[in-house]
Amino acid sequence: MSTATAPAPSRRTARTDGSGVNFARVIRSEWIKVTTVPSTVILLATTLVVMVGIAALVAWSWAVTAEMLADDPTMGPAMGVGTGMDLQAMVYDTPASGVLFGQLLIAALAVVLVASEYSTGMIRSTMVAVPTRTPAMLGKAIIIGVVAFGIGVVGAFASYLISQPLLAPENLDFALDAPGVLPSIINTGTLLAAIALMGVATGSLLRSTAGGVVTIIGVLFVLPVIVQLVSGLADWIPDAARFLPSSAGTQLVATQIGDGALNQLEGGLVLGGWAVALILVALIVNKRRDV
Repeated sequence: MSTATAPAPSRRTARTDGSGVNFARVIRSEWIKVTTVPSTVILLATTLVVMVGIAALVAWSWAVTAEMLADDPTMGPAMGVGTGMDLQAMVYDTPASGVLFGQLLIAALAVVLVASEYSTGMIRSTMVAVPTRTPAMLGKAIIIGVVAFGIGVVGAFASYLISQPLLAPENLDFALDAPGVLPSIINTGTLLAAIALMGVATGSLLRSTAGGVVTIIGVLFVLPVIVQLVSGLADWIPDAARFLPSSAGTQLVATQIGDGALNQLEGGLVLGGWAVALILVALIVNKRRDV
């Protein structure tokens, strides 16, 4: 009677049976990480509320401005508003008006989701499960980027809906097919997705929650102020400032394009270039250093 035992299943057999690691499972695990942490869900909800709240305040301020102009048209130049048509065109930016604070919260969240794994040591478990590292990083970037895109679009669309009743009494309400409005709403999601990718890359490169948050906020909010302060030192500085992430993001959601400014497509390409470049640097660095 034979005493031979059946050979243990090989790694290849296990993988063909669906028991190995693949990119779809990496994506699913990263989705679980994002959606099962209460603080993350609370921060995402807060982002939505802040975006919609800011848009409501902006819509109310436009309504007040229109009422003041109706009482005294000579106040227009002092308010930076010309004719009624100029005011109507300016109101088209209302749905995306909360994106400035939205990107602050999304950038901080993206950094925290990545850097916290390093500070807590959880990254070791992640890299043991996905030893090639690149799929794990791409999985994080994709999930956080998709979530940020959804938050941006939903927030901008909700902002549009809540602003219309506030604008209607002054006949400033507008349809979704008004010039640049629908692209601005969609690009609000694109903007937050790009900022999220920059946050993922920053958190991965610095591996520090505090350092990553300070860095991404500095790049998005402090650097433009510094550039503006020194813009008089050289003629090329204002032109170069157009290619900062914050400036490009502003143009990405703008419904009115000024002379010499980037249009929506150009702003999107510049901001996307920043995001892709940082992700590529983070991927290369992660492959070359220890956890």
